[in-house]
Amino acid sequence: MISNKAKEMTPFIVMEVLEEAVKMEKDGIDVIHLEVGEPDFPVPNCVKESLIDAAQSGNNSYTHSLGDNDLREAISEFYNKKYNVSTKPEQVIVTSGSSPAIMLALSTILNPGDEVIISDPGYACYENFIRYCDGVPVSVPVYEKDEFEFCPELIKAAITEKTKAVLINSPMNPTGRVMSKEAMQTVADLGIMVISDEIYHGLVYEGEERSILEFTDNAIVLNGFSKAYAMTGLRLGYMIVPEDFVRTIQTMQQNLFICANSLSQRAGVTALKDADKDVDSMRNQYDERRKFMIKRLREIGFKIDIEPTGAFYVFVNAAHLGGDSYKLAFDILRKAHVACTPGIDFGKNAEGYLRFSYANSLENIAEAMNRLERYVKSRT
Repeated sequence: MISNKAKEMTPFIVMEVLEEAVKMEKDGIDVIHLEVGEPDFPVPNCVKESLIDAAQSGNNSYTHSLGDNDLREAISEFYNKKYNVSTKPEQVIVTSGSSPAIMLALSTILNPGDEVIISDPGYACYENFIRYCDGVPVSVPVYEKDEFEFCPELIKAAITEKTKAVLINSPMNPTGRVMSKEAMQTVADLGIMVISDEIYHGLVYEGEERSILEFTDNAIVLNGFSKAYAMTGLRLGYMIVPEDFVRTIQTMQQNLFICANSLSQRAGVTALKDADKDVDSMRNQYDERRKFMIKRLREIGFKIDIEPTGAFYVFVNAAHLGGDSYKLAFDILRKAHVACTPGIDFGKNAEGYLRFSYANSLENIAEAMNRLERYVKSRT
């Protein structure tokens, strides 16, 4: 007998696109992957060497449930220096990727029926995380005409006596937009807890990313090493929380996850201290790809009124090709052999859009755009 909670979880559509693409590849079809948000770069050499050293030194035991102390200190120092804030190592909890951090954060604040405000479009898994923790996701639409930023009036209208938090993501998945200082201040001034997913920090090409901790202490920060440091498979994330939350989260961590990978934690220290040049190099290449993809998508006929300035996605209006983005994405996959993500994966307000990831080589992106152009011409 399967539980209602398990049956109510909706599929992560981007993974279904990926799985269909892999199946096609096994049949000998050349597919170009622009669907998954995963860096195509290897981990920085200094990180690789740190992993090897940690393994050879026998550093493979459980760590403290809150995380390796050196890593917690390095994360605190990193945030304090970059954002001019005053976090303590004691506020940092290291997790096995940012997904467990999301679950721990929501489990800490939610009782059954409590509400969390999220954007639509927004990261596809937020709703499922909230429901899994017995909460109620409350979607507030964001629009391209508003640069995909929260409208203060709409957020305020969504707040009820059951509202426990608003969840923000900047740079944003799927739109690639970076929240302005004014928008973050507006959210901070609402007087409710802010959960800030900052996993794409370090991948900003115009303007500047801001941490919610610059605007309020009534916040939980989620971050990790997967995106900016190309360390997805090492499963290393962290959260920065109010001090009075730490013991509760520690108890949950002990029971649910024990601790993060010990080797990965040593590599995380190295990444923060020694991988700046590698991050700069990857960011510069992403920026080159971003500009190229935006130019080509516009030439093909896609509407991009607001250019993405962070993360590694271009979110395009594809309504002229049909109103069913799920059907369209799979049609592009099967006929053009280009994998992209349908907008409906990110919320009802994202229907009619497609998300293309530029976490692939410039050569592959160029070929993908040529295939897409032929596909669009065949349709029109």
